[in-house]
Amino acid sequence: MPKTKTLAHKSLARKSLTAALLLSALGAAHATTYPLTVTDDLGRKVVLKKEPMRIVAMLPSHTETLIAIGAGGKLVGIDEYSNYPKNVTARIPKVGSGFQPDIEKIVALQPDLVLADESSSSRLTARLEAAGLTVYGGTAQTYNEVFQKIVVLGKLTNRETGAARTVTSMRRELGALERTVVNRPKVSTYYEVDPAPYSVGPNSFIGTLITRAGGKTIVPASLGDFPKIDPELIVKSNPQVMIGLSLNDARRRPGWQNLQAVRGGRVYQPSAEERDALSRPGPRLPQAMRTLIRMIHPEALK
Repeated sequence: MPKTKTLAHKSLARKSLTAALLLSALGAAHATTYPLTVTDDLGRKVVLKKEPMRIVAMLPSHTETLIAIGAGGKLVGIDEYSNYPKNVTARIPKVGSGFQPDIEKIVALQPDLVLADESSSSRLTARLEAAGLTVYGGTAQTYNEVFQKIVVLGKLTNRETGAARTVTSMRRELGALERTVVNRPKVSTYYEVDPAPYSVGPNSFIGTLITRAGGKTIVPASLGDFPKIDPELIVKSNPQVMIGLSLNDARRRPGWQNLQAVRGGRVYQPSAEERDALSRPGPRLPQAMRTLIRMIHPEALK
């Protein structure tokens, strides 16, 4: 699940690097040259003296990306939520989560690279670095950063060709899906990350997917990418579609019985697999967008 995080700490240098890598990878992918120095999302210089052959991924999006670009064989450990694709992840040792990592187990795996979250609240990067490990801290928060991060991981792991192919395939599929809704009206949408309620702003990767799927999140950009919102905002916005909860749950909430989405039965609870694809900024973005179109503009996929 996406966590509430600020993007302010992401350096301009890091953005320039990922943009340059994206253009490079899509133009003419080649083997990575080591030693390699990159700047992660915390502004840290990460140095790889040689190609990493033993990698621990502490986020499902990192796990899925490495497998998609052809670096899955390098994974010696993954976080407990990494479950896709199951035929691969079921065979890899689990090492806890970002907030409850098994540091001793991670160290015992002798990884030459750990991919972690840049969240300052978990402090995972700092804890692993203190244990003497090479750590890259970073994850995508916006739509474009998803592609940038895939390219960065391709660069780190000497899988630039695989990363370029993955990005190209994703963009092709996403473009085809977007064309099915391009002339359809925007549908006001409430997306619930959790019942607190946390939702998504229009500049988050989920918010951008909603827009590209023919919807419009009710959350203003000024509240951030994954904000906790006042339930009154939902009532006042009176969304046409709600995603992330069941119709029965919506009916039980104060003042929601007469909302457009509730009265029209347009409240959708994604399956566990759909929820994972929607919440992970990685190679399953097209699957996530297809799910959103089915809920926002079901007539477009007929």
